[in-house]
Amino acid sequence: MSGWLDLLHFQRPQWLWALILLPLLWTAWGLRRRQDWRDVVDPHLLKVLLVPGRGGAGLRLAGVSLALLLAVLALAGPGWSQATQPQVRPRMPLVLALDLSSSVATPDLPPSRLAQARAKLATLLHERRGGDVALVAWADDAYTVAPLTGDADNVALFLDALAPEVMPVDGHRADRAITHAAGLLRQAGFERGQILLLTATADGRATRIAAATAAAGYQVSVLGLGTPAGGAYRDARGVVRTSRRDDAPLRALAAAGQGRYAALTADGSDLAAIGVLQPAMADGPADAAGARTWLDQGYWLLPPLLLLAALAFRRGAALLALPLLLWLLPAAPSFAQDSPWLRPDQQAQRHLEHGVEAYRRGDFAAATEAFARAGARGAEAQYNLGNALARQGNYEEALQAYDRALAQAPDMEDARANRQVVEAAMRRQPPRQDGAGKSGERDRQAKERGDSSGSSAGKGDSGQEGEPQPGPPPPPDAPSRDQAETKSGDGTSEDAAAARARQEQADREQRERMRQAMERKAREGAPPDEGEAAAPGDVREQERRQAHEAWLQRVPDDPGGLLRAKFQLEHQRRQQEGR
Repeated sequence: MSGWLDLLHFQRPQWLWALILLPLLWTAWGLRRRQDWRDVVDPHLLKVLLVPGRGGAGLRLAGVSLALLLAVLALAGPGWSQATQPQVRPRMPLVLALDLSSSVATPDLPPSRLAQARAKLATLLHERRGGDVALVAWADDAYTVAPLTGDADNVALFLDALAPEVMPVDGHRADRAITHAAGLLRQAGFERGQILLLTATADGRATRIAAATAAAGYQVSVLGLGTPAGGAYRDARGVVRTSRRDDAPLRALAAAGQGRYAALTADGSDLAAIGVLQPAMADGPADAAGARTWLDQGYWLLPPLLLLAALAFRRGAALLALPLLLWLLPAAPSFAQDSPWLRPDQQAQRHLEHGVEAYRRGDFAAATEAFARAGARGAEAQYNLGNALARQGNYEEALQAYDRALAQAPDMEDARANRQVVEAAMRRQPPRQDGAGKSGERDRQAKERGDSSGSSAGKGDSGQEGEPQPGPPPPPDAPSRDQAETKSGDGTSEDAAAARARQEQADREQRERMRQAMERKAREGAPPDEGEAAAPGDVREQERRQAHEAWLQRVPDDPGGLLRAKFQLEHQRRQQEGR
């Protein structure tokens, strides 16, 4: 017996005190059963009021007792197995504070300190294993480039935009950089964290601030930029100055901040010495293992408890077993599609969705069947049915479907436009009886039109520029599930033959321009472009792409413009606040 008890554990054992209700229930039941109604009711009324017992009292008592027992045990949180629960602890966050004063352009680290610092930060963000990262740029004041985030790649996007030109005022206030970085950690709710200062020198103010920051729980480390010999640079006013890496104050700053110091190197030894690639846990060792805990498995007692509760409201227990049986039986595909639990409009919507899926994969026969069964969707279903029929060459049936859609929704311009295209196709080429002939004719007309059945949704049936195209109607590449999705034309009443003539004329002119361009390339001895060998139907797409490329080339390349404007606004705000 004790062996079974050892395997059982209760998360909330105080609920077991509720089992005292069981003997109270039995006592009250027994007192009620022993009550003699002959002492309080007249004999001539007993034969009318009393109902002969059918032996179900004991069964009801057993059911109520079992339900109470299951409810109490479930609330107590029983568990008979254990599992290892990992103890998740956040890794130490890191704030990178890069010196963007004019001295960062010193070329003592070829090509410059800034280029080497960017490369080092990119390596750090790529190789760091976990932990939130933030980026701060500072000169006379400090500004947030990227707040604390677990996505290091998002921080790396800003590296190319970092330059002294984005800073509102030139200067060298490392103390403000440390204060700003500590504020970011504090605002994010971290009681502990690391700050990595990238600079070439420091003063006493920065050292004092680093000591106070370390006392608050934020470690300050330093990565030295430049060389001891240093080099010359021009400040923001154009004055030539010199700058060198001053190791002594940098080491003192790191010591005051309870961090580490290392000079920037070409390899990764500097980052490894500072210890920022493998951040420790914020509140414990990184290799802390999870503990084994008991599982709360009381939910297994809920299904029988719910069944007993349901029996309390129904006389026929056999009827209550039927829903449970249906729930246990696997649902067949036909049962899932035509579920008796769905309303007619829900079933129609499901057929409409199946038709859309079939239409998109090119199975127009299945799409036709599904749209026909989705008649409850009204004009939408009839419109999509007409599209599917037109794709199969059944123009007359497609016209009838469009007519039914327009009868239910006279303002459906998509159906009206598709109907005009189908009528034009029937006038040009009457539909043939054999499927192969219809397919071949549709392919031939599609090639004349320069159209493709795999065009993206949203072009509609009129092709490019909203101009009606000849040939069989190309309904939308995929009809919408909730509304008619695309338009077949611009809704004009222009004759299809005239539209076809204009299109052919435009194609001839475009081919002539392509021929002249290729001859010009040949005379110049340059190979023709890849786009010049494209089909006429792709010319407009090439022109649109070339226009986009030309527009992008006119956009000035200024990756730091956004940061410059952001820092300038922040600088003005601080001045207004008197900071």
